[in-house]
Amino acid sequence: MKVGRTLLVGVPVLFLGYFFVYPVASILIEAATGEGGMDFLLTASTGRALWFTLWQAAVSTVLTLLVAFPLTWVVSNFDFAGRRTVMALVTVPFVLPSVVVASAFIALGLRDSVVAILVAHVFFNVSVVVRTVTTVWARLDRSPIDAARTLGASPWTAFRQVTLPLLSPSIAAASSIVFLLCFTSFGIVLLLGGLRLRTIEVEIYQRVTTYLDLPAAGALALVQLVGIVAVMTAYARLQERRTRKLHLRPEAQVLRVARGRERIWMWSIVTATTALTLVPPTVLIARSMRSGAAGWRFLADPGPLAVDPGAAIGNSLQSAAIAALIALAVGVPAAVVVARSAPGWGRWMDVVVMLPLGTSAVTIGLGFLVALDRPIDLRTAPIIVPIAHALVAIPFVVRAVLPTIRSIRTVLRDAAAVLGASPARVWREVDLPLMARAVGVAGGFAAAVSLGEFGATAFIVRPGTVTVPTLIYRLLGRPGAVTFSGAMAMSVILMVLVGGLVMSLDRLRAGELGSF
Repeated sequence: MKVGRTLLVGVPVLFLGYFFVYPVASILIEAATGEGGMDFLLTASTGRALWFTLWQAAVSTVLTLLVAFPLTWVVSNFDFAGRRTVMALVTVPFVLPSVVVASAFIALGLRDSVVAILVAHVFFNVSVVVRTVTTVWARLDRSPIDAARTLGASPWTAFRQVTLPLLSPSIAAASSIVFLLCFTSFGIVLLLGGLRLRTIEVEIYQRVTTYLDLPAAGALALVQLVGIVAVMTAYARLQERRTRKLHLRPEAQVLRVARGRERIWMWSIVTATTALTLVPPTVLIARSMRSGAAGWRFLADPGPLAVDPGAAIGNSLQSAAIAALIALAVGVPAAVVVARSAPGWGRWMDVVVMLPLGTSAVTIGLGFLVALDRPIDLRTAPIIVPIAHALVAIPFVVRAVLPTIRSIRTVLRDAAAVLGASPARVWREVDLPLMARAVGVAGGFAAAVSLGEFGATAFIVRPGTVTVPTLIYRLLGRPGAVTFSGAMAMSVILMVLVGGLVMSLDRLRAGELGSF
């Protein structure tokens, strides 16, 4: 029993300790001791990158809230045919890899401008607001609102004085997530901003790939970590002040049928939002088919291109499979510890496994370059790419598996133990069958994360391990209409791979929910 518990705790701790804590600590040491690292923070280049990172994230967050609010109002208040389909469609942009989103906007002619970055961030993050706020708003008890209307309050007054305060914690949660995603945005800014518009992420990448200045890159990564911690701390304090107990009801008791003008507004918003969601992917497909499908013919015969597109697809699929296995091997034991340990131990493990989610993928990639040369040099090993992907995916695995582990009744496990089953047999014959579907969903999400990961991969990829996202970036950087069409075609392939996987996961998850 002690051996089993030691493994459950030891595997996540050792993996995260060596592949996360050690690289991040090495970055901090490099920044503090490397020549010129801290001095670079005082340069005008750093000031411009920091200011652009902050204000574009803030503006992107505000615009996302404004754009997402009408649809959030619709799906939180009205029941209509196709409501679940609309929710699924609006989620599509968020699950697309950042390089695909950027490619779609390049296909629309939006690039090398602040407008392109802001619009892409809004497109990418609208579903975060819709999903997060709707979870509360669609189940909110309407009695206080009805009482305010009965006392003579207008719809706007009732919303502003009753509904909005009740929704403020969920709005704050959505805003903080969107801000962090935009604050650490890499692929979208790199592809749509060019070299002129740089966030801290892009500046770190340029410092390493162009100038080989690791101390300066480490110092910038330190600034970014401080910024992320500051945002998360501010959000936690805000939640403590704003959180209140809510009387939530089932959606079926809250949603109503729209009538009159409400029905006109509802369908206008649904139609407009759905159309805007589908425009970039549709244009992406259309651009890949131009000139007699030149992009697809280029992929079939790339000529002197250093990386064969077929090999890149194979690398991505192989990395996704390995990353999913690693993420499950680390994430499932961590979830078991979180669910079944004493509150102190469980909370500690939960914080540890969620740390990579609050850290930039670029910082993780840079940490691998700085630190993983000893005791064995892993920086050029093919396994390093799926390890980086798994590190990013582990938090998703834990969150996907944790509810199912907590739902398994202790009496089932106790009964098996009383009948003489060993802990290993209890795990194999009681826990694992009940967890199987959740583990499948978690592994699928890990694979989807791996397929689209670009930030960390951009640092550690080698000629033999080029993935689809990194190949798309290389094609977009080459001159010529044919290679541009090839980049569009590769983006379509990646979109289909990730989209198909996520749709399959939705069906599997629906089956899981129906079985408990």
